[in-house]
Amino acid sequence: MLDKLFYGWRILATGWCFAMFGIGGLLLRVLLFPVLNLLIWDQTHRIEVARGVIRLMFRLFIGMMHGLGVLRYQLIGAEKLQRKGLLILANHPTLIDTVFLMAFVRQADCIVKGDLRNNPFTRGAVTSAGYIFNNHGSDLVSDCIKSLQGQGNLIVFPEGTRTPADGQIRLKRGAANIAVRARCNVTPVVISCTPKTLAKGDKWWQVPAQMATFRIEVQDDISIDHFTHDSDVLAARHLTAYLETYFTEENQRHA
Repeated sequence: MLDKLFYGWRILATGWCFAMFGIGGLLLRVLLFPVLNLLIWDQTHRIEVARGVIRLMFRLFIGMMHGLGVLRYQLIGAEKLQRKGLLILANHPTLIDTVFLMAFVRQADCIVKGDLRNNPFTRGAVTSAGYIFNNHGSDLVSDCIKSLQGQGNLIVFPEGTRTPADGQIRLKRGAANIAVRARCNVTPVVISCTPKTLAKGDKWWQVPAQMATFRIEVQDDISIDHFTHDSDVLAARHLTAYLETYFTEENQRHA
């Protein structure tokens, strides 16, 4: 009986958390970000403040989910994120992986869908924080390199979308292109969730029988030096293959 009650509570609490996420995004757009635009004229400083606000809000969101019994989480190697100019590459098993990383990475930048610019709940945040839109075409990689050179911490999910239900990790070449062209080492983050929840194709109300535990492990940097002896095209191809094997093996190890 208690297990059924707790299961029902987690469904309600999950819905509450996501509702608060949407309402919070709308309030930030209407109340806070317009004030920042009026008070802070320097664009660079305004972006830094906006990203700090978003980081705080995401920390509160994760704390709320944990406090209400929706999930547990374990963050390993957080000290490795206390640097600047990082290219952070992570696997993408769940809907809230971005939220986790941006909650714990200072001055986080990321690539977001162009559609979020038209979403009333997300438009204020993604524009005020100066995130990179994925519909910039040929300028996308250049925008990412510019972010890294400006000492931003760029978060990229090389899969491009959540890991499919079969668990096979297939990487696109864009992340490796950024690393190779920017001559930037990779900071890998391995994310696992047991039991699975909020995976590709899952609805928010499809809560697992047991509370989900997230494990976010920041691993040692991967040097790109031995990939860059070839042309950038070949280097990106070889680095992509290496990272695909790397994340697949790490994912199997944690599973």
